[in-house]
Amino acid sequence: MEYEYIICFETHVELNTNTKLFCGCRVSYDAPPNSCVCPVCTGQPGALPVLNKKAVEYAVKAGLALNCRINTFSRFARKNYFYPDLPKGYQISQYELPFCEDGFLEITDDKGNPYRVGIKRIHLEEDAGKLVHSADTSGEDYSLVDYNRSSVPLLEIVTDHERNPMHSLQEGRAYLEKLKQILKYIEISECMMERGQLRCDVNISIRPRGSSEFGNRAEIKNMSSFRFILEALEYEIKRQKDIIESGAEVKQETRFFDEEKKITLPMRSKEDAPDYRYFPDPDLMEVKIDRDFIDMIQKVMPELPDRQLNRIIEQYGIPKNDAVILTKDKAISEYFTACAAICEDKRRLGNWIIKELFKLLNEASVSIVSCPVRPHDFVRLIEVVSKGSITESIGRTVLSEMFSTGKGPDSIIDEKGLKPIEDDSALLKELEEIIRENPEAAARIKAGETKPVDFILGQVMKKTRGKADPKKVRDLIGKILSGSY
Repeated sequence: MEYEYIICFETHVELNTNTKLFCGCRVSYDAPPNSCVCPVCTGQPGALPVLNKKAVEYAVKAGLALNCRINTFSRFARKNYFYPDLPKGYQISQYELPFCEDGFLEITDDKGNPYRVGIKRIHLEEDAGKLVHSADTSGEDYSLVDYNRSSVPLLEIVTDHERNPMHSLQEGRAYLEKLKQILKYIEISECMMERGQLRCDVNISIRPRGSSEFGNRAEIKNMSSFRFILEALEYEIKRQKDIIESGAEVKQETRFFDEEKKITLPMRSKEDAPDYRYFPDPDLMEVKIDRDFIDMIQKVMPELPDRQLNRIIEQYGIPKNDAVILTKDKAISEYFTACAAICEDKRRLGNWIIKELFKLLNEASVSIVSCPVRPHDFVRLIEVVSKGSITESIGRTVLSEMFSTGKGPDSIIDEKGLKPIEDDSALLKELEEIIRENPEAAARIKAGETKPVDFILGQVMKKTRGKADPKKVRDLIGKILSGSY
């Protein structure tokens, strides 16, 4: 039997505000445990929450970037459940009136066509604290609670299982990567998964292909790795298939992923909204968002990845594959754009950023933001390579030195004596000596073979430390061995 997969994500994104959602405590990932807390975020009796306006602005910003309808009237609600990292015994979230609804995110589907994944809602809520479980070698079993994360602004982005859900692992990954890219572009979160700034609850159900009824879904909680998300989906699809084909029924439940065994295991039966006993938070007023507030945010929205990709291709004539790489990260895109504004050879510029500069950044574990090669110096290097003032081989040597020292290319070329050999007589002398040392290769070239030409050329480049012009050397080889020089 063929099956259709229904894949949805509830993505939780920590916003990079300076302070928490309902109090003035600073947001810090490096502070000592329980040092960024107050009566509000630890749920002390009588403490009242005050909404962070910047967090609302970021929620609207996400809604605009994800093509949502921005609701002019919103409300916070209490989501009631008990857990040790939830000090109040409830979480302040949103229920029937979120900030944003009915959006979409366009990806490329498995057939290579544009596909708009439906986004049901985007709502704002407070994060819970963090449990730190014991790693005590004495065998003691305990957990500690750090409330520094309690009440950090958390944006939840929920995809729509009825309106264009994802149907494959590839589409799921494409959605998550594109979502992360957009959120970083609009600068509302750093989305560092290792810090818990981007976490996913994964919902998966399967049904016979052609059926219009949805199967019972499993929710896999708190996943913070794209690789583990895909592994969990792969396992869960197989598990649900086996259950259905055995004649049993898939239970609706919450599961967790065992990263070592690569399997999902049950946690509890899946809760629905009534289990959380939502009701409007009496300590917070309803939020009214006027058109002026939305227009103000719209005016400062940065260029989004898809538009920037198309612009770079059209404006600079960059191949699409290169443009995709150059726009994948906003900082890389900004570096390229700064260079492209003053560079004539834009194709070579893009190619050198991707192949040569990325290599140095990766080897040094340095981000483009901290790149020691300034855009105008990089452009100057591209210029001298494009004009043939230095060879590409020397150019790579110069770039490596620029990366190590922060100097410009011209001073390095002068200091290191890397200017190419322009004197034909000097080059001819080196070449004649190499030909005399390799009579067999010379004879094969005279007999019409081309492969030994590359060998002779390589010897010349080695002897001249890359300062010879390869094209000129090839011409001279032909002339010398044909007797026309």
